[in-house]
Amino acid sequence: MPTLLSVMLTTGHWVVWIIGGAGLLVTLLPVFRQTAWWIRICDFPRLQIVAALLLSLGAALALPTPRSFGNSLFVVSLGVAVMYQFSRIWPYTPLHRKQVSDASRPDDDDAHHLSIIVANVLMYNRDASRLLGHITHQRPDVVLAVETDDWWLSQLKRIEKDYPYTCHAPLPNTYGMLVFSRLPLVEPQIRYILDPDIPSFHGCVRLPSGLTVNLHFLHPKPPAPQESKTSARRDAELLVVGKVIQHHDGPTIVAGDLNDVAWSHTSELFRRLSRLLDPRIGRGLLPTFHADYKLLRWPLDHVFHSAHFRLQEIKRLTHIGSDHYPIYIRLSYEPKGWQEQEDELEAADADDHDEAEEKIEEGVEDVAAGNE
Repeated sequence: MPTLLSVMLTTGHWVVWIIGGAGLLVTLLPVFRQTAWWIRICDFPRLQIVAALLLSLGAALALPTPRSFGNSLFVVSLGVAVMYQFSRIWPYTPLHRKQVSDASRPDDDDAHHLSIIVANVLMYNRDASRLLGHITHQRPDVVLAVETDDWWLSQLKRIEKDYPYTCHAPLPNTYGMLVFSRLPLVEPQIRYILDPDIPSFHGCVRLPSGLTVNLHFLHPKPPAPQESKTSARRDAELLVVGKVIQHHDGPTIVAGDLNDVAWSHTSELFRRLSRLLDPRIGRGLLPTFHADYKLLRWPLDHVFHSAHFRLQEIKRLTHIGSDHYPIYIRLSYEPKGWQEQEDELEAADADDHDEAEEKIEEGVEDVAAGNE
């Protein structure tokens, strides 16, 4: 008759195998670059997966188990998975060197600085006061608000006295987009790159120095069962913009809720195509979603920029009643920094261009087929 201790050990072994096996599975699935939502969603919680794998590995080493090839293989597999997952996220920790250098211009040199707030407001959130408070306190040059409907437009219109340059596409489908700028916008326009109901902003902003900066603001659909069954449209929209940026010679910024994490294969492919930098690298994750659950957070809201800029400041702002935190960034235009940061630029090769074309074609076909 089994003793209580033996029953507890057997149960513990099963729990370790179940948790560890699940961790190994969600580590392996994203390696296969399929677009199904249930595969691509595994890109997001890598930090949480590392925690589960470490817990399983520690328990597997601590619990007394008979020596066998299967148990040894399991422990080794857990260790390899931990190292792989950590290799994907460690660039977004202070352990990695900074991809974007710190600004050398004085902070009060407003003529050569550009600051932006990026905020997914959660369309059903009916408290605009906290976002308005951030705008008043931070005084960014540009405000990008997504998931905005007509109600949000009516609330944010009160800043138009200070932000007279605007471009709006309020929508009731959680994909509305509002852009407010205190600096002149040049040829601002809303485009619908793939989906007829998913807007994006494209144009330029003119700094007090006279410099114009290319802006691209995006909010593609996420790979989720209630939104899109694959990541094809999201990937295609991001890569279409990446290909456009290849032809930009001047300073360029891409920002928004990209519904993707910076360490995903698609995000890395986009950075190689566009030759943009990620100021988070070497500084920290700055997870923006989910604002209400501390243990389930990852960075979905991003600002990528060309090597013309160095970083003055980047931070996550406090809760605004949304499921996303806003982020604030202040960039310093320092064209001499291009040479210093050139080594950090990742260039796309022929395979990258071929893959981008395939992904864009897949996204176009997905829209044409009416898949959701």
